[in-house]
Amino acid sequence: MDRADSRLNKPDGRASAALPPLDAGMNPAQREAVRYLDGPCLVLAGAGSGKTRVITQKIAYLLRDCGYSARNVAALTFTNKAAREMAERVGSVAPPNAIKGLTISTFHSLGVKMLREEAKQVGLKPQFSILAADDAMGIVQELVATTDKGLIRAVQNAISLWKNALVEPDQAERLAATDSERDAARVYRSYNATLRSYQSVDFDDLIRLPARLLESDAEARERWQSRIRYLLVDEYQDTNACQYRLVQLLTGPRAMLTAVGDDDQAIYAWRGATIENLAKLTTDYPNLRVIKLEQNYRSMQRILAAANSVIGHNPKLFDKKLWSDLGVGDPIGVIPMDDEEAEAESVAMRISAARFELKADWRDFAILYRSNHQARILEQALRNLKIPYMVSGGQSFFDKAEVRDIMAYLRLIANDEDDPAFIRAITTPKRGVGQSTLEVLGTYAGEREIPLFTAVFETGLEQRLQPRQLGPLREFCEFINRMQWRAGAAKGDAAPSGETASEILDDLVRAIQYERYLYDHFDERGAQNRWQTVLDLLGWLKRKAEEDKMSLMDLVQHIALITMLEKNDDEDPDLVRLSTLHASKGLEYPHVFLVGTEEGLLPHLGKDDEEGDPAKAAESLEARVQEERRLMYVGITRARRTLNVTWCKKRKRGREDIAREPSRFIKEMGLETDEVADATPGLSAKERLDRLKSLLKKD
Repeated sequence: MDRADSRLNKPDGRASAALPPLDAGMNPAQREAVRYLDGPCLVLAGAGSGKTRVITQKIAYLLRDCGYSARNVAALTFTNKAAREMAERVGSVAPPNAIKGLTISTFHSLGVKMLREEAKQVGLKPQFSILAADDAMGIVQELVATTDKGLIRAVQNAISLWKNALVEPDQAERLAATDSERDAARVYRSYNATLRSYQSVDFDDLIRLPARLLESDAEARERWQSRIRYLLVDEYQDTNACQYRLVQLLTGPRAMLTAVGDDDQAIYAWRGATIENLAKLTTDYPNLRVIKLEQNYRSMQRILAAANSVIGHNPKLFDKKLWSDLGVGDPIGVIPMDDEEAEAESVAMRISAARFELKADWRDFAILYRSNHQARILEQALRNLKIPYMVSGGQSFFDKAEVRDIMAYLRLIANDEDDPAFIRAITTPKRGVGQSTLEVLGTYAGEREIPLFTAVFETGLEQRLQPRQLGPLREFCEFINRMQWRAGAAKGDAAPSGETASEILDDLVRAIQYERYLYDHFDERGAQNRWQTVLDLLGWLKRKAEEDKMSLMDLVQHIALITMLEKNDDEDPDLVRLSTLHASKGLEYPHVFLVGTEEGLLPHLGKDDEEGDPAKAAESLEARVQEERRLMYVGITRARRTLNVTWCKKRKRGREDIAREPSRFIKEMGLETDEVADATPGLSAKERLDRLKSLLKKD
């Protein structure tokens, strides 16, 4: 649909009369990005430049003024939170009747939608299963036949990168340059075959399979191109080769596309994203319009000057420079510390003092760092000063393997058509059911288009499995049926009276011998920690059942309520944020402390991947430094009003103190003259605390 076509079927103007004008408060570049519809458009949106507003206003413009039907417009992003925010903002600028049928989702959610509709075309049953990462890891572990977690993760990561690059197993074997790569490629082939027999897909397949379908099936391609007549993609610099190809195939020859991205914030190469996707747009779409958003609405000018100075040391795909009219702002502090303990104590005290002096909230402060391991000592210092905090980007309680193991049993009791829960439960702990047995079961269930649990009891399966293979399967399913009956879940049976959820939960965990499984597979301390996590989970479930007068079946059917234990994305509790730089992307805070800014930590250079080839090693090193520089840029541009950068003169590695050097990025910020000395050198933690208390008493 070209621009002239797009004005057909224009919606009734009365519907949008009460809505705010689209151009209100927009700068000229933003306005151009919203209104450009004469072909593909790349919006280079610098940090804090209002990119989400541009996307949402453009969607509203398409629907309100250009006659596009909502069902023909799609906007893609990378997180559910971003998609929700985008949908809410569109709802505030477009009438409800105009947005019905609008697609605003993650790439993966769109992939699920496509695969559900096109399941037959890709050889899946409509109710195929989506494996969680650790369930997929369990399959890889079986195929690698090792308990070496590092090796298992390396193989799983290699498979993921191949899928994200649209590399199939045959090609992976041809490209493999080392024995470990060849081994991983062979596992990749078996892994794909196992998924197919289970009628399951993993996270990467949600985009790979739709892309492959549109490549090979002209009818499907035309169907989806006709459905999605205008496509908007956020964070384009974070797309991988597979996502780029899917966008190409969805937009087709009309190329009605707006891509929004920032080459200076490309920080996900390690998971397959490629900054070159921005550059490829200029060659794949010769009539591409490039619009730059350079006015920053977030940060003081001094912060932006430091960010521009750092990123200026990287080669530029597109030249742009952030600026702000919010004022110059305070000097950026560069604070050398004796060691990581002094660093943590000093940052905690500075936050406490600044909150008092500025009459700020705890939520106004963030501490950002390169690696998760840096959080521990920072947490301790904050606790010592009774400063409330939360850690972003860490592992959720309900993501822990032992919690997911128990939850798999409960999910299966509640719904025996839940294939991923079936696979996890029947293999953890192991109960005499091997991978080959599950593959036969999966193939049979796929042919019959029925759940795995149902297939276990079919007589047709008896022709494919030996009694010794079929026996453990049926024994397991009969156990689940008994638990369903006790919980009131069995079809056609009344729930037995007198049994509490607590009693059934205890019997379930005892029957599967989960505690014994933990001690058989982990060292004593690891097993104790995991078992305590299970006890914490069971305790919560029991309290919930007792307080709300729930049977186990009621509890399991409302298991989504467990997410209430998690911090909701939309909540904003009054807590200091601790976060890795990667997890901080897209967020902003009035006051930011960027800690551990040292050579070897930020930039974190990793190991040399190209031993024996100096040229390749140098090229690889330079690519890593450039990505780390973009990570530094992301950290700097999280700050709105003040920014403090700290580094340690020495840092512990094991039992040794290792001398450290300030990061090259500090010099690249041009801040030597702004350097602020540590105000309390050589003082103990107690002396520092006493000094802070006396300072607060004077005020």
